[in-house]
Amino acid sequence: MFIDRAKIYVRAGNGGNGMSGFRREKYIPKGGPSGGDGGRGASVILMADENMNTLIDFRYKRKFIAPDGAKGEGSNKTGASGEHIIVKVPVGTLIRDEETGLLLADLAENGQQYVVARGGRGGRGNARFATSTHRAPVFAEKGEPGEERTILLELKLLADAGLVGYPSVGKSSLLASVSAAKPEIAAYHFTTLTPVLGVVRLTEGKSFVLADIPGLIEGAHEGVGLGHDFLRHIERTKLILHVLDVAGSEGRDPIEDFNQINKELAMYSEKLAKRPQIVVANKVDLPEAADAIERVREYVTKLGYEFFPISAATGEGVQALMWRVQELVDQLEAPEAEETVQTIEEDQDHFEITREDDGTFVVTGANIDRLVAMTNFDNPEALRRFQLIWRRLGIEEALKERGIKEGDSVRIRDMVFDYKQ
Repeated sequence: MFIDRAKIYVRAGNGGNGMSGFRREKYIPKGGPSGGDGGRGASVILMADENMNTLIDFRYKRKFIAPDGAKGEGSNKTGASGEHIIVKVPVGTLIRDEETGLLLADLAENGQQYVVARGGRGGRGNARFATSTHRAPVFAEKGEPGEERTILLELKLLADAGLVGYPSVGKSSLLASVSAAKPEIAAYHFTTLTPVLGVVRLTEGKSFVLADIPGLIEGAHEGVGLGHDFLRHIERTKLILHVLDVAGSEGRDPIEDFNQINKELAMYSEKLAKRPQIVVANKVDLPEAADAIERVREYVTKLGYEFFPISAATGEGVQALMWRVQELVDQLEAPEAEETVQTIEEDQDHFEITREDDGTFVVTGANIDRLVAMTNFDNPEALRRFQLIWRRLGIEEALKERGIKEGDSVRIRDMVFDYKQ
């Protein structure tokens, strides 16, 4: 089964908690702070693997949760870091954030990796907070939470050349005749419901990947039928083989078919419309093809397209076509990515204040969220440190400007407290 879309949930490991401890050895009754840092949480990493060609595995496993880092230990020992989770995906997989729709990565090369959820750093032990004026801190940080998100995976096939055309023009028959691929072939429309890849080997060291893209119909650029599902698989191909039923065996005119398919390609993507294209006139072995071959040849060659009459059923003209495809594939550069990976530049100190219906002030921001998650509020020293950083970030002043009063509730992440001046 060919699956080319999937949705998965990923959660990186939390950092281990730092330790609050002191050196206690014989003859050293009042040793200094020696609590070690927590280990870093494991990350979730996606890696492109050329041995995979579908996203079907993600129908059965949709959650990937990485292990946490270990807590810090005495004698300044850092806890062990969690072991990263490597999730393999097919080469050609796009990664999008479900919430924002942003394209995060395009894994177009074998072995390429992307950290989709980064593990939290370990909390610092109390030894890290010792200063010349504060020699015996008794607090340590909690580990930073790991990132979590839901992502969308989308596979775009990586093929050198793609076969396009109306249903039943003979694309599957052509692919089956030149490669070891076994697409379903029958005398009805839409036999091929998913793209099929085949490797065409001409001689030693001469080969290319050919994709049979399911038949397009009018309105495909708008998603009619399975238009979008099919069209996006052509975007990475260097060359398009536009297959026509020159015998008109379905009662359609091959020139009208040719124009309609090119119209669909152009309306889906201007870049796709400009992709190099060879016109393949199939079914020349049928008697009905005799009158149309020259008419179609004259029409497409005037437009600047190469024309190859063939019969996928008998093999006539197929070898010459494949050698020409190989020649062009060797010459052509791979198309540039249709989309650009997007990143968000975030000011870590930036925060926002909103208010809920019950009057609670809600503070959100990267650094303040992280500070709350890593602070042990049961420890008076840790609480004082939180208050100092809270003021340094300007949050208290901003709340006053928003009209906060003594006793009003403030929520940051999952912590709610009453404001006191």
